Parts: sequence; C-alpha cells; structure tokens
Amino acid sequence: MAANLDAETLNRRLVQTAPGEDWSGRTRYAAAMYFYSRGDMSAEVLEVYRICCRQDREDPVDVLRHLGLGEDWLQKLSSFQKSL
Repeated sequence: MAANLDAETLNRRLVQTAPGEDWSGRTRYAAAMYFYSRGDMSAEVLEVYRICCRQDREDPVDVLRHLGLGEDWLQKLSSFQKSL
C-alpha cells in the first residue's frame, strides 16, 4: 500500500502517527524531517519532534500547544487531517 503513495502523502500520514505505538516517536520525527527539509516546518518545531522521538507516548502536538510554539505548523497539520 505505501508503495503507491507519493512522498508527501506518506509523510502526512506518518507525522500523524498516534502516540503510544512502538517506534511512533521516531516515525513522527522522520516525517517531520521531511517537512523541515522542504521548509514547511521551523527548526524549533523540529526540535520538539526530536525531543519527543524517544518518548513514544509523548505527543509533540500537545507539547507545541503547551509551549505556544508552531502555530503555522499546527494549522498545516489540521489541513492534513482534512485532506486524508
């Protein structure tokens, strides 16, 4: 199934991997790196994903909201959810 997805669609899904699954933090971080490399995410938002990557139960979106960071990124995530 994943082989049929373009990189953008695949990474949109992966960055939204549910917290709590084994390796979910690393999966989200890998997808975040994709968006960062395209200029869709700031370095400070990527840093939150990096910090959370070893903590599978920690949701970087919750951390961003708690810290008041990444409003642009949070809006993009919201549009990702609507388009999937």
